[in-house]
Amino acid sequence: MSNTLQLTGHDLTLRDLAMFEAQRPRVELAAAGRSQMQASLAAVEKVAATGLVRYGINTGFGAFARTRIEPGKLIELQYNLVRSHSVGVGEPFAPDIVRRIMLLKANSLAVGCSGIRPEVVDTLLALLNADVVPVIPSRGSVGASGDLAPLAHLALVLIGEGEAVHDGRVLHGAEVLTAAGREPVTLQAKEGLALLNGTQASAALAIGGLLRAETLLAASIAIGALTVEALAGSYTPFDARIHEVRRMPGQIAVAEQFRSLLTGSEIWESHRDCGRVQDPYSVRCMPQVLGAARDTFAHAADKLALEIDSVSDNPLIFGTDVLSGGNFHAEPIAMLADFMAIATAEIGGISERRSDLLVRQVNPNLTMFVTVEPGLESGFMIAQVAAAALASENKTLAHPASVDSISTSAGQEDHVSMATWAGIKLNQLAGNVARILAIEWLTASAAIDAQRPLKTTPALERLHALARRHVPPHKGDRRLDRDIAALADVIERGELTALLPQYRSLLDGNS
Repeated sequence: MSNTLQLTGHDLTLRDLAMFEAQRPRVELAAAGRSQMQASLAAVEKVAATGLVRYGINTGFGAFARTRIEPGKLIELQYNLVRSHSVGVGEPFAPDIVRRIMLLKANSLAVGCSGIRPEVVDTLLALLNADVVPVIPSRGSVGASGDLAPLAHLALVLIGEGEAVHDGRVLHGAEVLTAAGREPVTLQAKEGLALLNGTQASAALAIGGLLRAETLLAASIAIGALTVEALAGSYTPFDARIHEVRRMPGQIAVAEQFRSLLTGSEIWESHRDCGRVQDPYSVRCMPQVLGAARDTFAHAADKLALEIDSVSDNPLIFGTDVLSGGNFHAEPIAMLADFMAIATAEIGGISERRSDLLVRQVNPNLTMFVTVEPGLESGFMIAQVAAAALASENKTLAHPASVDSISTSAGQEDHVSMATWAGIKLNQLAGNVARILAIEWLTASAAIDAQRPLKTTPALERLHALARRHVPPHKGDRRLDRDIAALADVIERGELTALLPQYRSLLDGNS
């Protein structure tokens, strides 16, 4: 990504969004986007001037869609919309989610189907570039008719009536825009509605979940391979011939990664002629389970790449036509978030099972619970219990939100997606999985230590050394919560991905 990101509405990518937080380039409305937006204003101005009845321009909203608003009150209509829809509750979204919402909203408006002035997007981007982060409560959207409540709080900031955080300080009202060197926006016809209508909060959450899920998938492969060695497991289940006849692309790709990590080791040589024929499923079937997760994330990546450059406003402007539809319905995003939540939960679920195997003395060279003095110490007994607790919690979080609906707006909005909640719980679930994987990594690293002086493969020795840079060797019982947190942070930062040779990211459309 260059130092400046130009928004046209047509070429923002998942890779751009993945790199945005790390690189924080300046964002500008491209000339093409500015021209597209300017062209759509003519239709709105015509409706406002001639009195043609068009939803959201000179009518009420939702159940008031048939109520015509007189020309002298069209501006008041937009301000009333923003203020009345600012009903968000709960903890605010994290700053990275808010920045992503702002970027997605600006890019969608740049397409030029919303009848909003370029100056409004300029103000939004000025806030983003100055790192003035609006305070957007996380609860209050049902993911249909747009993410109305969250986006209303974003719009509230633009008109000088909201709150934002800048340099660690909460700003209020006009001082928010002053921090970005801008004046409050004076809304024109349809502009309040254009800012509120859209699926950007749902999409930002789903994209955040995808980015985290891919990181967790890579970590699960690396840590799972370390567990194979810790358990003195077989390499045979990763043979390419097994996976080629199943034909699943994710399974084939994951098995290839396992083969790149399990290249032969002193540990492997030490049990070459052991009598164990097959390992339990949580070890033997990792390519099948993690491969299915990879295919799920690939599907989500393909669809979210489309969503990034889409328009989810209503009504939409095409030339001189103003058309009412339902692009604000976030069902496609809700289903993707739910599907990813199921796959991510399975990454955690199978990891917890491997942690259980590690403490069961499946490998006769280990002690029960990987203790130094069995009986006197508990070792990793309760670490596995913590993993089990998180895995069980994820079963509830993985229940799909998109199968739920509740009628709103006096029945006018009678089917909703719950996409925002689907995205929120996806991210909660991902945080749990990072900790489940951290527990497996912690336990497997201790199991490798217990088999010294034998070494594992070169790649897995690097993984073991990475763990040891953050947590000391296990030489007896100690509190493990800080160790788990430290390794979970390493996992979430994506440091394990670099340990996978030739890892192919899903963000570039690979499957």
